[in-house]
Amino acid sequence: MTAEDSTPIRRTGARQVRPATEGWTQKLGTDGRPLLNFASPKRGKPPVHLADLAPADWKAKAEEIGIPAFRLKQVARHYYTRWTSDPAEMTDLPAEGREELVAGLLPPLLTEVRRLETDKGDTIKFLWKLHDGALVESVLMRYPGRITLCVSSQAGCGMNCPFCATGQQGLTRNMSAAEIVDQVVQANRAIARGELGGKKHDDHSEERVSNIVFMGMGEPLANYNRLMRAVRTMVAKTPEGLGMSARGITVSTVGLVPAIKKLTEEDIPVTFALSLHAPDDHLRDELIPVNSRWKVDEALDAARAYFDKTGRRVSIEYALIKDMNDHAWRADLLAAKLNERGHGWVHVNPIPLNPTPGSIWTSSEVPVQLEFVRRLEEAGIPTTIRDTRGKEIDGACGQLVTTEDDEEAAALV
Repeated sequence: MTAEDSTPIRRTGARQVRPATEGWTQKLGTDGRPLLNFASPKRGKPPVHLADLAPADWKAKAEEIGIPAFRLKQVARHYYTRWTSDPAEMTDLPAEGREELVAGLLPPLLTEVRRLETDKGDTIKFLWKLHDGALVESVLMRYPGRITLCVSSQAGCGMNCPFCATGQQGLTRNMSAAEIVDQVVQANRAIARGELGGKKHDDHSEERVSNIVFMGMGEPLANYNRLMRAVRTMVAKTPEGLGMSARGITVSTVGLVPAIKKLTEEDIPVTFALSLHAPDDHLRDELIPVNSRWKVDEALDAARAYFDKTGRRVSIEYALIKDMNDHAWRADLLAAKLNERGHGWVHVNPIPLNPTPGSIWTSSEVPVQLEFVRRLEEAGIPTTIRDTRGKEIDGACGQLVTTEDDEEAAALV
């Protein structure tokens, strides 16, 4: 610890646990620091899908395959509003050549390997197999008045954060825009079939995914171009996209500052979430290896700039880890750093740490959580402890990872 950091700990008697790993070895670079992987390993590309194309490219695609352009709009309507890729259901297309046309525009991207559900069935974790055998997960959750899907943007993750199961897995590859979108389409299909439980008789919420959180596998901003193509498809009006509200889409990052600045200029008012997890660089360098590139203040400045440009309040995600980052003085420091940048621009979401197989750490005790929240609220920072939905099926934040059992099950599909 630096002198600045250690003084409050000595004064309060708070215990400081250093980041450590158990059950896995963190990959290190030649400089001895945790290895960061921003480049997707080269693998066979997935087949080009309609959801990979911007509507402006549809005409050229139609000319390429020798069909009228309006046929693409017909196929898109089935896929984006009826959530089907089955040519037998597309009776408005000519019978002759229909199967070949649909197979060319909507090639299969995600094969469901299995799903896990909570007892009430209001949370479903899907395990998907991609065309090259890579495995990803997404989590569908019903809440009062909304249905949220936690989507993956990469198979694995290259950010190497030691408390996250996905980070322990490492990066397999980036996902295509269509692979990202198809998670939503397939979730909508499951909802339409009545497969998502937990709906109350007086719940009149729309029966499709209403909210997206890019908090599944991967660092979304490390797959920036495909992420944004997927987001544009999500918010495009039907039949050119899913017709979702940008305000219902949350893009999360561990702090890739140049990409945050690019997102700020996109003119798409998604909710932006910064996974901070420590307000001081000394600890965050170890918890979030990308902090060695862009420090706490740089990430917070970029987050504040996002608010200034979009008017959208920023979320600060903060995993509360017992004796690691949950000290009262760190709550005070976090509040001070946020208030230095003004008021009304930010909301903090503390998240009790979800257990992962490779970590010896545990979540903060409830009194410590409440004191952390109290100090933030006393400083005028709106704060809400995040619901850890899906914990019992390893579907909560930081728990998504493919196992040997998953790989064995996928081999049979």
